[in-house]
Amino acid sequence: MTDIPRRAVSRTAKLAALPLGFAGRTVLGMGKRVTGLASDVISAEIQQRTAEQLFSVLGQLKGGAMKFGQALSVFEAALPEEIAAPYRQALTKLQEAAPPLPAASVHKVLAEQLGPDWRDLFVEFNDTPAAAASIGQVHRARWREPGFDESGVPNSRDVAVKIQYPGAGEALLSDLKQLSRLGGMFRAIQPGLDVKPLLVELRERITEELDYELEAESQRAFAAAYADDPEIYIPKVVNAAPRVLVTEWVTGTPLADIIREGTEEERDEAGRLMATLHLSAPQRAGLLHADPHPGNFRLLPDGRLGVIDFGAVARMPEGTPEPIGRIAATALRGDADEVVAGLRSEGFIGSAEEIDAEGVLDFIRPMLEPIAADGFRFTRAWLRAEAGRLASPRSPTYQLSRQLNLPPSYLLIHRVTLGSIGVLCQLEARAPYRSILERWLPGFAPVA
Repeated sequence: MTDIPRRAVSRTAKLAALPLGFAGRTVLGMGKRVTGLASDVISAEIQQRTAEQLFSVLGQLKGGAMKFGQALSVFEAALPEEIAAPYRQALTKLQEAAPPLPAASVHKVLAEQLGPDWRDLFVEFNDTPAAAASIGQVHRARWREPGFDESGVPNSRDVAVKIQYPGAGEALLSDLKQLSRLGGMFRAIQPGLDVKPLLVELRERITEELDYELEAESQRAFAAAYADDPEIYIPKVVNAAPRVLVTEWVTGTPLADIIREGTEEERDEAGRLMATLHLSAPQRAGLLHADPHPGNFRLLPDGRLGVIDFGAVARMPEGTPEPIGRIAATALRGDADEVVAGLRSEGFIGSAEEIDAEGVLDFIRPMLEPIAADGFRFTRAWLRAEAGRLASPRSPTYQLSRQLNLPPSYLLIHRVTLGSIGVLCQLEARAPYRSILERWLPGFAPVA
């Protein structure tokens, strides 16, 4: 058996073992239930052991498992603190850590994608990866530019060379198929957390993320939209092939480091810049950056936010849908009937569905607390409280939510917004978010 099939069998075995271990702990813990939201299903001890096994296995995997772990990690702020705290570091490592591809394999991919004389394109190439992620790894190099300097040294510039793992597509599909069996485990960690839509969306976006030429096209559009911007920095694309992408190197502090040890001022500013990027990109670039996990962002020495991955984007040529801003502003003004009318027109409420308008307003307004005033500090405690309010089967909010739909056209926007909020809560950032919405969100009139 070759190394690749052996690794595939090992990966599948690890994933397949997760539900079995979970089932065994569930049986052992049936007599240990305690009160509280999560404990309606399972004891705190079982929650913690389940989380430990889940995050441990995800942390060892590439492909779909690691990509899923990255997507999930932005929501760790919503998990109960006694579960999230021991594994926060492991979750953060998922965003930038993976076993490296051997140098010989790297050279083979470069020769296939850039030609047999690929070394002539570089003045220097570091075989040790600078970073690794779910479907590829990044090497630092110096790209050869035309001409020489006064000393006869070839002109060059620092670049990041992203190289896709051979067989990444097959691994992604295989891992995501296995992960679809784990829904029960995530409900054990946080009842009400449904991972199936996330898995479906990840599967749908695999083809795009595997195409580095398509990513290069998206990055060029972002770079053009934010050229010379004083707040957002998008590195230029230098060269692209289907499985190799060369871009300008970005030097800065990873957002994960700021989350872990940044000052309050750094965390607040990072949150403001993240919100600015998320809300302004559809209007400026006709695109939405759809992968808001901390590994994709750097705070540069000059204060700008550097963005380094454009594999997952949503094409929004007409910008953010105007009803989002209009309905949010209407809810803040307290017009329950108008809110219901707006939601019904967009498909969030069935055309024939009888619904309590004031109940809908009560459902929505706590979610809009971050923009009810011009300054708001996102916190893990706030997000956990909101998650509990929405997830508890005993709450009126939960019952009302069963009457609401999420139209397919809003699924990606909804997921990216939740992911961005998760990062802001990890940062515990305070910023004037309402002002950012007033500038960039269509339909969101200034609120008195």
